[in-house]
Amino acid sequence: MIQPKTQADIDILRQGGHILGRILSALDKATVPGVTSLELENLARKLTSEAGAVPAFLGYTPHNAPRAYPAALCLSVNDVVVHGIPNEKPFTIKEGDIVTLDMGISYKQRIVDSAITVVAGGEASADERAKKLLQAGRECLDAAVLACKNWPKDFPGGIKTGDIGNTVEKALEYYTKTYGFHCADGLGGHGVGFAVHEDPFIPNFGKPGQGPVLKPGMVIAIEPIINEGSDDIVVEDDGYTIKTRDGKRSVHFEHTIVITEDGAEVLTERSV
Repeated sequence: MIQPKTQADIDILRQGGHILGRILSALDKATVPGVTSLELENLARKLTSEAGAVPAFLGYTPHNAPRAYPAALCLSVNDVVVHGIPNEKPFTIKEGDIVTLDMGISYKQRIVDSAITVVAGGEASADERAKKLLQAGRECLDAAVLACKNWPKDFPGGIKTGDIGNTVEKALEYYTKTYGFHCADGLGGHGVGFAVHEDPFIPNFGKPGQGPVLKPGMVIAIEPIINEGSDDIVVEDDGYTIKTRDGKRSVHFEHTIVITEDGAEVLTERSV
């Protein structure tokens, strides 16, 4: 069941989004060669607590998961697509690593979710193919957000989940033909706000005009997840870590947005 949010809910989600944006900006700056995954996890928890919020992923058990998630941060490096666990087998980040920082927080019992992918040591230290992969991920997210912002003009009957998926698919088309990049199979966004995962599923592929219509007041997380190679993914024995089957790299960019009467608003813009 898709649950629209009230204006009071949205006001709180906006506050939470600003907090999460600041946390991700701080984690971005801290993601340098030599930092450990545990240090980043501890920083995420510290910053969340100082802001009066609660980590939304810590202790959360998604549908069909074998256990509760054990960390505040999902830290996915290189060929890890999503849900890398930073604190069970801590590791050290190396220069040039592609690092996804994915985090949700609960602020005043309302949840926002966002993700960025960065390069340890700065993007200048990345190879050219990695730079293109990052560019593709950002462009896919930007295109999907823009489609939502422009829905009254471009989708006068209301934007649907298939329209968002098709927008991501079209944004990636050049990169698929030129570099062989693909969206990770079966992964996508979701409703959010009252819980970490709510209806509807927001695909990264689709046909225009299909799926549930997104009405004003609905809050969703849009999250293109782009693999350097095949779309095939595998789940590790820990029950959470998802990797590319071919061992190539992956990136993940995500915003929580609210659909409005005249477009959409990004609730998780990054800030310093």
